[in-house]
Amino acid sequence: MKVVILAGGMGSRILEKTETIPKPMIEVAGRPMIYHIMKSYNDFGYNHFIVALGYLQEVIKSYFLNFSELNQDISVNLRQMKTSFYEKPLPNWQIDLIDTGLKTQTGGRLKRLKKHLGNSTFMMTYGDGLSDVNITKLLKFHKAHSKLATVTAVHPPSRFGGLTLNGERVETFSEKPQKGWINGGFFILEPEVLDYIDSDETMWEKVPLENLATAGELMAFKHEGFWHPMDTMRDHRALEELCQGGKLPWRAKEDELSKMRGLL
Repeated sequence: MKVVILAGGMGSRILEKTETIPKPMIEVAGRPMIYHIMKSYNDFGYNHFIVALGYLQEVIKSYFLNFSELNQDISVNLRQMKTSFYEKPLPNWQIDLIDTGLKTQTGGRLKRLKKHLGNSTFMMTYGDGLSDVNITKLLKFHKAHSKLATVTAVHPPSRFGGLTLNGERVETFSEKPQKGWINGGFFILEPEVLDYIDSDETMWEKVPLENLATAGELMAFKHEGFWHPMDTMRDHRALEELCQGGKLPWRAKEDELSKMRGLL
């Protein structure tokens, strides 16, 4: 199953970092956000990523084009100008880096990927949020309800918008700040959701999700575990502080992964 990562936005709320790099390339615990997100999916067996690029896309392309060199130990003989690598195992990931336009909105970026997604169920998330959501349980939940879309609902800081739930069904979707559950990303989507997106100017978080909710086609997987955005410098500092001691709270626990591997 393919995993879409929206990575084309300008990151205007964290300009201290995003003047020179796109937000998914901001490092936490020594690695770009996008790497951590991919690793979280890979832990559950998903390794085909489609990255929707836009702002400073060349930075993300360069990172993956040079991933091997950046993540290997290197021996350089300056006199002979010879280079050799002390090989380390690299992730078995397929990464499709797709230009979806500089100013395209989130829904438009998703629609531009239609030919790359085919007619199969796919996953989608943002390039600026980390979570230890159990992807196997998320997918099982999505298959069980047979609706077009599943959003992972998380408990937010109060500045985020919210979901109004009736049990597990989303009744309304609003980006206005409120308490309760919010859109935490980590969607499971059927290809028909692309029909809810009109153009490049369509924000996924507005009309498409609102209409899916109204049609009864949007369900919420309630995640009570770790979730943290990286929208501001305050968020970035908070994530770095959480990593003190080498622990990455967004990584699934090994005992949980061991149980899930039997279900893949």
